[in-house]
Amino acid sequence: MTARALVDLAELEQRALEAELSARGHRRFHAGQIFRWMYQRGVTDPDAMTDLSRELRQMLADEFTVSTPALVQRERSVDGTEKFVLRLRDDRLIESVFIPDTPAPRYTFCISTQVGCAMACAFCLTGKMGLVRNLSAGEIVGQVRVLVDALGLHGVTFNIVFMGMGEPLHNYDETMKALRILADEDGFAMAPKRITLSTVGLLKELERLANEPIMPNLAISLHAPTDVQRGALVPINTKYGIADIIAACKRFPLKKRARITFEYVMLAGVNDSPAHAHELARLVAGTPCKVNLIPFNPFPDSGFARSPRDTVRRFSELLNEAGIVTTTRKTRGDDIDAACGQLAGRVRDRTRRALRIAGTA
Repeated sequence: MTARALVDLAELEQRALEAELSARGHRRFHAGQIFRWMYQRGVTDPDAMTDLSRELRQMLADEFTVSTPALVQRERSVDGTEKFVLRLRDDRLIESVFIPDTPAPRYTFCISTQVGCAMACAFCLTGKMGLVRNLSAGEIVGQVRVLVDALGLHGVTFNIVFMGMGEPLHNYDETMKALRILADEDGFAMAPKRITLSTVGLLKELERLANEPIMPNLAISLHAPTDVQRGALVPINTKYGIADIIAACKRFPLKKRARITFEYVMLAGVNDSPAHAHELARLVAGTPCKVNLIPFNPFPDSGFARSPRDTVRRFSELLNEAGIVTTTRKTRGDDIDAACGQLAGRVRDRTRRALRIAGTA
């Protein structure tokens, strides 16, 4: 007789766990207790869940498991940013990033939703990998559990940005499931306003997102003001054009005073001229938004260079003069390849030579 597979608690929303417990003759309310042990206290050993009966703890040990990404490398930047390389159950590698004091005294976790990415944005190292596979909801939330444990941040307020490896809306169902687990009052109890989801703008999925009960902050990776220019940088633009994306943003439900963020990587001589700034201002006019300018973070053979600081400043001034709220992202962790666009699931030795990349296992 084949042994029954263990049920992975990390992959269950609280209602699903309630159903699993009920089917085994246990009270449904114990699911909330188990969630609090796992997410609020970081305890995954049933025997240590001391407010559960001995019988229930034994059943959990016999019939359930908790999968957790394994921490294989941790690097710290001179600015305090930390990059975590995590190994998944199939030995694939992903990267997560901890950014301190953003804004002070809060913290930000940058979380991955895929191994690799299918969007193939020209300026992004993750996109050079292609898509290896989607992450499960348990693997997405598991990154948060690992970082909280490693950093000793149980009970501390933090923000989450889905801006790591992968396109979150390309892994829609598992990303939404992860959001629900993160927001569960017995889990991390994350307020949606503390979660930001970054996407290149997959239109059908944006329409689905607009109807979700948990609504994270929305960031659209725009990067150019015309279809020709954006198509050269973001290949999916040949399917979903800029006009359609802007129209979807104008329809997107926002709370009072909320704004959509348009992300714009500044590439020297490519999309950073005053003419580009004027075109961008005309494009987003009338949309409740702000523009976040992102200095390009280089990687080998990218073919791009970072726009000079004065160019970025002038670009920002022109947008502000046009009435567009504009910020410039501070580059964090680029000395350890932890900055925006640099994540690739790599383990490095002390000479910074790549030993292994996630898509090559």
